[in-house]
Amino acid sequence: MRFSFKNIAKHFGDLHVIEEFTRDIESGELVALVGPSGCGKSTLLHMAAGLETPSAGSLTADNQVIKGPHPERTLMFQENALYPWLTLVQNVALALEFQKVDKKQAAARAREWLGKVKLAGFENYYPHQVSGGMRQRAALARAFISRPKALLLDEPFGALDALTRMTLQDSLRELIRSESPTVLLVTHDVDEALFLADRILVFSPRPATVLKEFNLVHHEKTHDLSEFAAIRREILCLLGIQAEQDEFCKAIEGVGV
Repeated sequence: MRFSFKNIAKHFGDLHVIEEFTRDIESGELVALVGPSGCGKSTLLHMAAGLETPSAGSLTADNQVIKGPHPERTLMFQENALYPWLTLVQNVALALEFQKVDKKQAAARAREWLGKVKLAGFENYYPHQVSGGMRQRAALARAFISRPKALLLDEPFGALDALTRMTLQDSLRELIRSESPTVLLVTHDVDEALFLADRILVFSPRPATVLKEFNLVHHEKTHDLSEFAAIRREILCLLGIQAEQDEFCKAIEGVGV
């Protein structure tokens, strides 16, 4: 699925969240949105999901104006949003049942997908009986089971410890390689963006504008991100995280696209 954002602005009353955002997201591409809290990243994601509408500009998916949610565009939040009264297999199958798939067929496919995210043997456990990482694996299975053309991820691993987060990043990347959805990822974790993304867009504080874009598509990546040290440092400077006296930060001050 190809997204086209053209001159997008979003205002909530007098609050200007996004101004003049224009980008194309190509089919099968993973683009990470990185920026300060409250700068409008999640708002862009919600517009792509059809949960918000632009105040100005146009937003299309495969050349069709987005007018609301659609099963081909799946949104996954930081909170796994599993129903506590349903087992893991029932939670995952529900995504298909909402699309009128037969319950037995939905359950069979849910078991298959739980196996893909390394939850075989836990199908009949309830969310409170498994760890946070396992719940998020189930949420990943639910997000992928309907094979959406676009996956919209809003800090999907933000609540997890570092080791679990890295393990789930590996799982996510394997699933993306096999299913090839277009992915928009909102994250505050610069290393996560470097590891997963084909492109990174770094945003300014609200109202959001793109400070710089980084193209990483030709890199073969591992969790050893040493080859990205200069890019990582530049992103941290753009975000104002590096020390102000850092000479490197001073050298790139005012850089934008």
